[in-house]
Amino acid sequence: MSTLRNKVQLIGNLGNDPEIITLESGQKLAKFSLATNESYKDANGEKQTKTDWHNLIAWGKTADIVEKYITKGKEIAIEGKLTNRSYETKEGEKRYVTEVVVSEILMLGSK
Repeated sequence: MSTLRNKVQLIGNLGNDPEIITLESGQKLAKFSLATNESYKDANGEKQTKTDWHNLIAWGKTADIVEKYITKGKEIAIEGKLTNRSYETKEGEKRYVTEVVVSEILMLGSK
């Protein structure tokens, strides 16, 4: 059970093309969003779809794969861990961000 402490698995579609950042150290960072859909029936028996958006980041070789193969609309499966961070805006406001740090990625759907 120790391997399940902080594990996230998602299947969804990319909401935009990934943003690729190369740091001064030469290390690559990919930032992108993933939409996951959940279907259910409402009180009237009508099918409804709920979409959740997830912020994802990938480092190093995983970022290289994202840069080379992943584009807006692609269906992918990811595995990673949930992280939280905070930062201050130029106006001095504190912002909080929850992201999934991707460790594995699998491309789904047709080519």
